[in-house]
This record gives sequence, C-alpha cells and structure tokens, in this order.
Amino acid sequence: MLRLTSSRLGSLLAGRPTAALTSSSKGRPASQQSHEVSDSVDMSRPTYYDRVDMPLPDKPYKDVLSDAEEKLKQKEKGPWSQLTNEEKVALYRLKFSQSYAEMKAPTGEWKTVLGGMLFFLGFTGLVVWWQRIYVYPPRPRTLEDDWKARQLQRMLDMRINPVEGLSSKWDYDKGQWK
Repeated sequence: MLRLTSSRLGSLLAGRPTAALTSSSKGRPASQQSHEVSDSVDMSRPTYYDRVDMPLPDKPYKDVLSDAEEKLKQKEKGPWSQLTNEEKVALYRLKFSQSYAEMKAPTGEWKTVLGGMLFFLGFTGLVVWWQRIYVYPPRPRTLEDDWKARQLQRMLDMRINPVEGLSSKWDYDKGQWK
C-alpha cells in the first residue's frame, strides 16, 4: 500500500498518469514487473520412477523405441519360450531402468555421511581447543587441588555445620574421617 501511495504521489507531483495495476502484477507497478517465465511441470501426466515401494511406474522407461526395439516388442507378443535370455533382459530394460537387486544394492553414501560427520566433529574439536588456549581466561587458582585441600582444612578448623554437614563426618580426636 505504501508503494502504491508513493508512486501515485510521485506521479501527481510530476504531472504524469500513474501506472495502472492489474491483477497479474501482484501489487507491483508495471515498470517493476518481471518478464521471466518459469517452466511449470504438469504433475497430472504419468512419469517414470524407480522405487522399491512402488514397483510399477506410471509409464515405461523408454517411450520412443528404435526399429530393433519395435521388432522385439512384436516378438514379445508370441511365445516367450522362443525368446533368448538377452531378449528377455532387453524387454525388461525397455520397461524398467533398474531391477530390484540394483535398487536395493548398497551405495557408498554412508561413507560420505560418516566422513562428513567425523570432519565436522574434528573441526569442532579444533575450535574448542583454540578457544581453550586463546579465548578462555586461565583457570582460577581456587580450582587447584592444593587450594581445595587448604579450603577443606579451614572449613574443618572452623567447625562449619557440625550437626549434619561436613564437620559432623570428621573425627577431631583422631584427625580423620569417621
């Protein structure tokens, strides 16, 4: 709406007529319309696909047949005992691109996925290592074992929480834990 208002205001100030907006312009003036046309795919037409869960595609793999393939299709209408194994395979390949064994054959995709995961895991490790060295401050001295031992001894000397806490588990006469 703002674009329409600003274009009309500009045309009024300039003294020229505004560009008429049509329903196909989708809210843009005629000067800003795109003239590119995208290809649309008609999904109502039958298509070929190789899928294990849908064994019979809508149309055969090869639509346009050569003369030899046409002769083979005519020979197909007769008894199949007269066809050789190569002709049977050729007839199958006219209808289907891949067999079930070819569709179910393992691919090397897992190697790519695993390699990518390990690469990014290693890269993340390098980033964490770099951050520990250059980004994070040094560890505070209160996390050192010597400091923790002195802090524990100080808490025991002060007899902190003598009923149920830390001091209740220390034997002051023997100087050891109960």
